[in-house]
Amino acid sequence: MVIKSVELETVCGITSVLPENTMPEVAFAGKSNVGKSSLINGLLNRKSLARTSSQPGKTQTINFYNVNKELYFVDLPGYGYAKVSKGTQEKWGTMIENYLQTSKQLKAVFLLIDIRHEPSSNDKMMYDWIVYNGFNPIIIATKLDKIKRSQVQKNVSIIRKGLDVKPGTKIIPFSALANKQDTVMKYNGKEEIWNTISEVIS
Repeated sequence: MVIKSVELETVCGITSVLPENTMPEVAFAGKSNVGKSSLINGLLNRKSLARTSSQPGKTQTINFYNVNKELYFVDLPGYGYAKVSKGTQEKWGTMIENYLQTSKQLKAVFLLIDIRHEPSSNDKMMYDWIVYNGFNPIIIATKLDKIKRSQVQKNVSIIRKGLDVKPGTKIIPFSALANKQDTVMKYNGKEEIWNTISEVIS
């Protein structure tokens, strides 16, 4: 997709009322340090639209990005961040659950998993929770540039097994860095993610 315009249109905190959008939405969920902001910036060809930070847990709200006045990217709060109190985590959980259950325009949920590691218990819990709320998550295996090409399929299989995904679940390896530099890695997953988004919103 050619990105003509992007705007952070709505920011929803714990007490906010969710917007009733009329355009399709795709949501992004993932652990606090999995590279969610880098993914969103990479897909939208922006350097710092979604704030990246060396300190995990930056996204504490549900952020709605209006893309080309055609669809919304919905950035969900990161989970599994130890420095956030349990009470706050529970409030975030309630906020995300409310969104998943009430949005009339949500077409797909992308769940980000670090390709370098076996899915954590939090990852598995989030996957099951998204399924429980009626969605079949599309998995984005981030930080592709951090492993050797020969490890990719093995690590994707570990993610597939660790999450115990439904048959046919799509897992897309992705690297934010491959957009920015000339690497030996010709594949970065960006085009496949956009193709998937086009499929689910059409």
